[in-house]
Amino acid sequence: MHWYLEAFRKYADFTGRARRKEFWIFSLFNFIIMFVLSFTANIIDSTGTIFLVVYAIYSLAVLVPSLAVTVRRLHDTGRSGAWYFIVFVPIAGPIVLLIFMCFDSDHGSNEYGPTPKHFENVTVTT
Repeated sequence: MHWYLEAFRKYADFTGRARRKEFWIFSLFNFIIMFVLSFTANIIDSTGTIFLVVYAIYSLAVLVPSLAVTVRRLHDTGRSGAWYFIVFVPIAGPIVLLIFMCFDSDHGSNEYGPTPKHFENVTVTT
């Protein structure tokens, strides 16, 4: 739950980097919430108007944070946020973006900032 809320704390922050864990936990919670809202809409009311309104409001509320966490995740893999637009390429685009989201972080700092993995930010002195 921490990683889901972390994406909302950085609501419109398109700078910096996001770990795989932050991106995937945020995506998982969004999927679960949207599934529950749509399932409830179908069970409670045949037209589902009230729940469809709630679903639409939730979808709009998470639009900017989901774009921001995706761009930060692309930054973490060393890519520009402009790579997000690859989703508009039919069939192959979303698959390529999904593969990018699965890549490991760039180790150390890159042009988008230091690594978000805390254990790598610690320097060991001997």
